[in-house]
Amino acid sequence: MSLTDRTVTSLLDAFSSADPTPGGGSASALAGAVAASLLSMVASMPKSKTNAVAEREALDEANTEIVKLRSTLIELVDRDADAYDLVVAAFRKPKGTDEEKAARKAAIQDATRVATEVPLETMSACAGLLSLAKTVGAHGNSNAASDVAVAVELARAGLKGARYNVDINLGGISDAAVAASLRQRADALNL
Repeated sequence: MSLTDRTVTSLLDAFSSADPTPGGGSASALAGAVAASLLSMVASMPKSKTNAVAEREALDEANTEIVKLRSTLIELVDRDADAYDLVVAAFRKPKGTDEEKAARKAAIQDATRVATEVPLETMSACAGLLSLAKTVGAHGNSNAASDVAVAVELARAGLKGARYNVDINLGGISDAAVAASLRQRADALNL
């Protein structure tokens, strides 16, 4: 069963279990998905700040992108857990012979790269939400300003949490050029 198909209580139980997945990367994606949900709610409200046609068009356009980012972030909740599971599986590969050691090392590097790219996607989606939140905040219903503010904080938390995961995974990548490229991508998305 997908993590995001669980009840809230079941999902929180999964986060609080001794199992390393879901962990901080999945929680970061979930924070982003909740942020997107709040932004979508405000963008969808029938009343905007001034009820001008251009304002409604701006909100509808923003909401189209918000809904896409929400779907991406929902997928990233599970993808982050799956990526970490790949790393664990790679570390469990046999290492009795030189060939096994080489195959294990390559598998660990591949899995660690994937486990770094997934939170980079979370960072990108959360950064996109932060940009779209400006439109929603500028044109959305004034009575929902607190919902926009909470969405912004959740998107920031998602972005920062994903960055922590990127940083810790970069330490496991032995190819300096790959690590530098991933770090550069993360730096471009940082708050």
